[in-house]
Amino acid sequence: MQISTEEMAGGITRVALDGRLDIAGAALVDLKMNVIAGSSRKLLIDLQNVSFLGSMGLRSIVLPARAVLGRGGKVVLFAPSEMVQSVIKTSGIDSLLPIHHDLAAAVAALQ
Repeated sequence: MQISTEEMAGGITRVALDGRLDIAGAALVDLKMNVIAGSSRKLLIDLQNVSFLGSMGLRSIVLPARAVLGRGGKVVLFAPSEMVQSVIKTSGIDSLLPIHHDLAAAVAALQ
């Protein structure tokens, strides 16, 4: 699991995840996700290169997102694959974190 960040216009932090977000992948990104969440108010979590999402991976997304939301910030999920989106919707996380497949719409939702 790889994680990279990019500062976008409007104070948006884009976090790109790449690989399998399973137990091992979650262990690799947990600390960095929490650090990012601690300093971000607008978070775009880019899931387009995530090939698998398990329960521990969900936790690695939800806990930092709740920290941002708890401080009055905004979080969106961007471009998950069909399988990853299915896991997100089945878990009900999409009611907390909206999913967007269009970058412009994702950015607009964070404004």
